[in-house]
Amino acid sequence: MDHFHYVNGVYHAEDVALDALAAQVGTPFYCYSTATLTRHYKVFSGHFSDMDAKICFAVKANSNLGVLNTLSKLGCGADVVSEGEIRLAMAAGIKPSDIVFSGVGKTASEMAYALDHNIFQFNVESEPELELLNDVALSKNTKARIAVRVNPDVDPRTHAKISTGQKESKFGIAMPNALPVYRYASSLRGIDVQGVSVHIGSQLTNLEPFAQAFARVRAFVGELRAEGCTIKTLDLGGGLGIPYGQEEPPMPDVYAEIAKREMKDLGCTLMFEPGRVLVGNAGILVSRVVYVKKSTNRLFVIVDAAMNDLIRPTLYGAYHDIVPVIAPSGNASTELVDVVGPVCETGDIFAEQRLLKVPAAGDLMVFRSAGAYGAVMSGTYNARPLIAEVMVNGGKSAIVRPRQTYEDLVGRDVIPQWD
Repeated sequence: MDHFHYVNGVYHAEDVALDALAAQVGTPFYCYSTATLTRHYKVFSGHFSDMDAKICFAVKANSNLGVLNTLSKLGCGADVVSEGEIRLAMAAGIKPSDIVFSGVGKTASEMAYALDHNIFQFNVESEPELELLNDVALSKNTKARIAVRVNPDVDPRTHAKISTGQKESKFGIAMPNALPVYRYASSLRGIDVQGVSVHIGSQLTNLEPFAQAFARVRAFVGELRAEGCTIKTLDLGGGLGIPYGQEEPPMPDVYAEIAKREMKDLGCTLMFEPGRVLVGNAGILVSRVVYVKKSTNRLFVIVDAAMNDLIRPTLYGAYHDIVPVIAPSGNASTELVDVVGPVCETGDIFAEQRLLKVPAAGDLMVFRSAGAYGAVMSGTYNARPLIAEVMVNGGKSAIVRPRQTYEDLVGRDVIPQWD
């Protein structure tokens, strides 16, 4: 459920009419719903309220401070993959004791920053990383609390570019090789082994891969404890999918049942890293039609948003539902159209041969389910400024990231003075 809907034929974000908001902030822009974000967090976290559990939002899904602060006030922690994300999480009010640091390429300086702020846990993804983290911790006369990210070799049945739990993946340490790594980690003076971490992929719409991965982690915890390892935390990652189109992903309550079934009697703090499932349907992208162009055998709807603003359709072939801001009349013609952006790339396509009511130049269109991996993956290709981001709360709206100006865009570069 989300809080984007029609009121008297005008699409609203909560109680804010999007045509009025577009007139105020210009297009294109992202819009996030506080009510949707709050509901999604409470539904997800509520299924673990009877357990010792930490919910750490995957900041990579949406790093806007307005979004992060909303989640922080609800008691959410952060799963981060860079020093920048640590800084954003803390700036939004998330305590370091609720931050877990994942990622395959942590640098010494990033480790030092995280140790200086005493974050809750590092999810270590390789033996070289473990050795570097030990050295950095010793240089600071401290210990780094860690979990080793194990790779259970489970097919998540999702897009290849967001699959992370198979043996071909760059992520984690293959489970058959992980036991010696734990032995080694336990011998290092700068390392405090406290947990196990696993994350098999993103946008999973089937629970069976989760069940397989969790069962393998459970068995592995038994092996570790038999070796004398104290395991206090189990980071089960994220990855639960959302309905972009015709998908019917499982609800969080069923996901929670599987996690509890496998882990509830292990006496560990359970950690979860939801991202998309919290913010995906809490955000939309609003764009204006620039032209409607008829070619020999195609009808192109050219909008002012582009692949640099929302790259998912180009990068993943992802589907986003598209609806008009002003509901069309019943006699409006319906045709197969290509919805495309103005970027000078053939791949700048949001929807190909999509059956839509044909809009006119100037009409506003909404790309739904754009709250995850939308603005965070945007760029300035074709010298297009980064677009505005807005949050709504009931009948209120606030710009939470201003539109980049052309002066900002041009001013970021420096012409070398060779003479």
